[in-house]
Amino acid sequence: METILDLPVETKIFYAVLVFSWTVYLWEAYLAYRQRRTYRSTMHVPQELGKIMDTETFEKSRLYNLDKSNFSFWSGLYSETEGTLILLLGGIPFLWRVAGTVTARFGLGSEYEISQSLSFLMLATLFSAFTGLPWSIYNTFVIEEKHGFNQQTLGFFLKDAVKKFIVTQCILLPVTSLLLYIIKIGGDYFFIYAWLFTLVVSLVLVTIYADYIAPLFDKFTPLPDGELKDEIESMSKSISFPLTKVYVVEGSKRSSHSNAYFYGFFKNKRIVLFDTLLEDYSPLNQEGQPETVPSQETDASAETKAKPKNKKQGCNNSEVLAVLGHELGHWKLGHTVKNIVISQMNSFLCFFLFAVLIGQKELFMAFGFYESQPTLIGLMIIFQFIFSPYNEVLSFCLTVLSRRFEFQADAFARGMGRASELYSALIKLNKDNLGFPVADWLFSMWHYSHPPLLERLRALGGTKQD
Repeated sequence: METILDLPVETKIFYAVLVFSWTVYLWEAYLAYRQRRTYRSTMHVPQELGKIMDTETFEKSRLYNLDKSNFSFWSGLYSETEGTLILLLGGIPFLWRVAGTVTARFGLGSEYEISQSLSFLMLATLFSAFTGLPWSIYNTFVIEEKHGFNQQTLGFFLKDAVKKFIVTQCILLPVTSLLLYIIKIGGDYFFIYAWLFTLVVSLVLVTIYADYIAPLFDKFTPLPDGELKDEIESMSKSISFPLTKVYVVEGSKRSSHSNAYFYGFFKNKRIVLFDTLLEDYSPLNQEGQPETVPSQETDASAETKAKPKNKKQGCNNSEVLAVLGHELGHWKLGHTVKNIVISQMNSFLCFFLFAVLIGQKELFMAFGFYESQPTLIGLMIIFQFIFSPYNEVLSFCLTVLSRRFEFQADAFARGMGRASELYSALIKLNKDNLGFPVADWLFSMWHYSHPPLLERLRALGGTKQD
């Protein structure tokens, strides 16, 4: 009787990949179940939250996050099942052959591996876009719409999706072709050149993203002269942050969620504020009275149709400055540089291990490639499947590190004398984004890159009393 030890190496690799993938999925499903149990069982505002969160907001937050968790379960199950069927049915080698057929129509044979790789990549991303579209539509126009966050029309959404796909291809295809070419001609030390190339590409993309890519999707306008701009410039100068411009981005045309970030290298830093973050800019504060629902409709119907367009959205100027104090703390404390260093060390290690493993034909055979070993397929197999255990461990470690960085950035803002403003800003942002302040400890430990709200408030000085 044949045992698993008697199976060919490539078969063992294939089943090991499948087993690990489903193990990770079941672990994530278990964690999500624990958190959904928290959403269902925590029906009332905990006593320690009574001073910072009202009952209505708490219930809205609970229902929103419960809906998101249920959606995540079904979309995750679909994704895992789809991935398994693709592997079992030989979807990857099949798509590679289709890509070869496409390039052959242009007179390019199998010796033009890079051309076939680009064709494969475009077909794969197109397939992913189409299979993911229904889930994205449901998330945007059912869940986000139901809870008052979606601001898009279907036409805008679809136009945006097409634009994103085109822009992605315009970046992905040239970069991939150059990377494959470098690997082909790089000799024994190709992994060094490949790593340096990806480093340069990542730095360039970070530099040009907000100036040339993001404006293709959102409107960026300079923050007008006034008290807020003066205070931001003064605060930046006080810590030697080389600020050159401050922008407001029209995030409200997509969603009422809020955000802020900075970008740029060396002496050319820019700050970007979402209009939904700013109390004086948020369109939700200028919509007038809430929409009414006919009295004969049920409570459930009213909950679905009524959008909270009259709620007080965003933070006042002092709170915005406190939020920026936190973000600037990441820069001053070197968190941004540390993250880049960690990312590049990981990238170098992965390319080095790729160089070690790329010659193992069994890896290709495990996924249906018996006659050829295309470089792009090797990258996919090794980075996506073989490195999966390592990636899971790394992701958890980075999550733990991120929480540590968040506490340090909060402490930096507190050191600038903005503890009370950051305290109130965190409460407002949690309310605006319907963040649920109660988390299962294991789910939180594994997933939360930011500390739970109560932990951050305690670190800032404890729960305030009225």
